[in-house]
Amino acid sequence: MAGFPEVRPRRLRSSAAMRRLVAETTLEPRQLILPMFIREGAREPIAISSMPGVYQHTRDTARKAVAEAVQLGLGGVMLFGVPSSKDEIGSGAVDPDGILNVAIRDAVSEAGDDLLVMSDLCLDEFTSHGHCGVLDSSGRVDNDATLSIYAEMGVAQASAGAHVVGPSGMMDGQVGAIRTALDAAGFLDTVILAYAVKYASAFYGPFREAVDSSLKGDRKTYQQDGANAREAIREVDLDLAEGADIVMVKPALAYLDIIRQVRDHVNVPVAAYNISGEYAMVEAAAANGWIDRERAILETLTSIRRAGADTILTYWAPDAAHLLTHR
Repeated sequence: MAGFPEVRPRRLRSSAAMRRLVAETTLEPRQLILPMFIREGAREPIAISSMPGVYQHTRDTARKAVAEAVQLGLGGVMLFGVPSSKDEIGSGAVDPDGILNVAIRDAVSEAGDDLLVMSDLCLDEFTSHGHCGVLDSSGRVDNDATLSIYAEMGVAQASAGAHVVGPSGMMDGQVGAIRTALDAAGFLDTVILAYAVKYASAFYGPFREAVDSSLKGDRKTYQQDGANAREAIREVDLDLAEGADIVMVKPALAYLDIIRQVRDHVNVPVAAYNISGEYAMVEAAAANGWIDRERAILETLTSIRRAGADTILTYWAPDAAHLLTHR
């Protein structure tokens, strides 16, 4: 009939069943990784004020969270240690009895091979100055001196049982140094999830509280400039050449275009980190009644998947798994 549309796309949106049938992007619990903070000496979980619902775990509550992650079918957990003491060189990071390595052993003991146990490989939680590497005599981060410590950290974490190590410090050559050390120590199957593209972002604020960061100043001399996209591809190529198995973009929401560019450029899995500030914004808006929290969670995570991320690190992993299972 004249005047009426000949094509009606709305037919494919007419019911929930129809929308499920034609959905172009999937979001499943197996694609989600839960970042977790374990505090040395904690006797009860400590709430992180800027991240409602997220805690610094005790060893016992961390084990329970790992067990829940297994039950929910999550893809993995990414562990961060919060030590009781720090020093200039972050020596707790390589101590077999340091909190992060102990937490790795706990998690592997709890989950076995039913869940990937991943560990953050960086010095920032362990250094008294809060930088991701050791400092030289002028107070600048010494890239090459840091690499040898990262290599030692990688072996310590693999020895503790980590299935995946996640170098996040943005030191030049870090993946190659860690891969060489892992292979030499016999850890040929330990996966490197490289924080290949990590921007100096304003959205890391709540994370600094979560790890009791000692940082003064910023990390702009080693994390990437948010204005640059081509540089991200260069960083990815370098990490892959050095032996990275998975590459990650961090943050996610302000860099969805970068996730897409990386996904189109490589033929390895791509991860993205839905970071603390992104989490906090949604939680704050929801607490004020300004948005529907559950819908916002799933919409946010779906957008990251749609941009091209195969895997998402997100503090909403348990919530999202429950929502996906029961919707």
